[in-house]
Amino acid sequence: VAAGRDAVNLMPDVVDQLRDKHYIVGQLQRVIFFEPGVKETDWSATDVVQGVDGKARRWVYLHYFKDGQPSLNWLDPSFAAQQMIIGDALHAIDVMGARVLRLDANGFLGVERRAEGTAWSESHPLSITGNQLLAGAIRKAGGFSFQELNLTIDDIASMGQGGADLSYDFITRPAYQHALLTGTTEFLRLMLRQVHAYGIDPASLIHALQNHDELTLELVHFWTLHAHDTFHYQGQTFPGNILREHIREEMYEKLSGEHAPYNLKFVTNGVSCTTASIITAALGIRDLSTITDADIQQIQHIHLLLVMYNAMQPGVFALSGWDLVGALTLPAEQVEHLMQDGDTRWVHRGAYDLVDLDPEAEFSAGDMPRPKTLYGSLVSQLQRPDSFASQLKKILAVRRAYDIAASRQILIPDVEHPGLLVMVHELPAGKGTQITALNFSAETLVETLHLPGIAPGPVVDIINERVEGDLTEQGEFTITLDAYEGLALRVVSTLPI
Repeated sequence: VAAGRDAVNLMPDVVDQLRDKHYIVGQLQRVIFFEPGVKETDWSATDVVQGVDGKARRWVYLHYFKDGQPSLNWLDPSFAAQQMIIGDALHAIDVMGARVLRLDANGFLGVERRAEGTAWSESHPLSITGNQLLAGAIRKAGGFSFQELNLTIDDIASMGQGGADLSYDFITRPAYQHALLTGTTEFLRLMLRQVHAYGIDPASLIHALQNHDELTLELVHFWTLHAHDTFHYQGQTFPGNILREHIREEMYEKLSGEHAPYNLKFVTNGVSCTTASIITAALGIRDLSTITDADIQQIQHIHLLLVMYNAMQPGVFALSGWDLVGALTLPAEQVEHLMQDGDTRWVHRGAYDLVDLDPEAEFSAGDMPRPKTLYGSLVSQLQRPDSFASQLKKILAVRRAYDIAASRQILIPDVEHPGLLVMVHELPAGKGTQITALNFSAETLVETLHLPGIAPGPVVDIINERVEGDLTEQGEFTITLDAYEGLALRVVSTLPI
């Protein structure tokens, strides 16, 4: 164990030796946060530690993520881990006043040795059991839970059965970013349809912009369980693992490296970036210091397109303070001291001041540097009707007025233009049919949509409050969208819904 460290990561051959001696279950199905010389397996060993029994010993312990984070044994017959986490959840609800709790890494609560190969460490039924116990206790106390589970779609579906009430939308999040970076929506449509194929209601998902983590490009669904299943994409049939590599290569090339050096790869997981810096990469802006006022207007316009994708569909909409101020990534040298272990995510976690508490501050109270922001504070934005926050407010008011969060997604139709995405929703309380139409490309498009089974009638833009045309008896409607434009439409039908 190196000086100043608590543990040392074990090499694969050492893990195999300990497995053969029946001390541990051995190597897992994959190594999350894999980094050569830093984390090559999921097992580490402490230095000599004196236990509660007074004996001095070294401990070998399992950690899916970083070695210094708490490791709880969910398989110990004392059920100490379950008691502690349920107790913490109830404390958060009853004492701290929380109402929605996040269950992170909740797919890794069961592990079992196999006769051959790596240990069974994902999709284990004991993970489902552990989640049901925890989520049930949270519901009993009057709270809600959501799972941040980046595994296969199968896992997201099964873990939601009696477990967490909501799931973070890891299914379409990288897909809508792919649509923006490539100007094509085929992969996004594929993933939206996969949601339905596995019986997941989009209303049970949290559709989000930026969060505290990287833009994950693991695409676990195509990496593990469905690596050899076939998927139709761009006129060809690909095995899941080949499709995954194709998408990842496109994303890495356009989102980082020479094309966008301000966005940094995070081990093999994805790219550390902000929503705004994803957009700058999509626009081909290589140097963030060269951004003009015209660029800011276009970045904001595209940011609102991404808002519409996430907010104008069933489910929970989420965004971050970084989104609200239009934060860019920090220069790597400003957080170099935090990235010694290869964790580049600090570049997209810059400080921000939503309400102008200290406009001149360059660092937060936690000593995080303040990045360049494009939109200004929330206070200043709400004084300008054309600002990001003011237009966001308008979009969310429409979402609430028509109860789009509780709508039912009934169709993801095929389209002709590669940059067009259309989502069709049945609104609750007989409010009719809502259509979200988004242009992820940099060109104007005109297309006739074919929407079978939808009652005809005038089509109204519910955000800008204007008539866009009519849906015919044959279910046809012609739409015009400028570059990166989105429309939220409602079919005003006089026929029974």
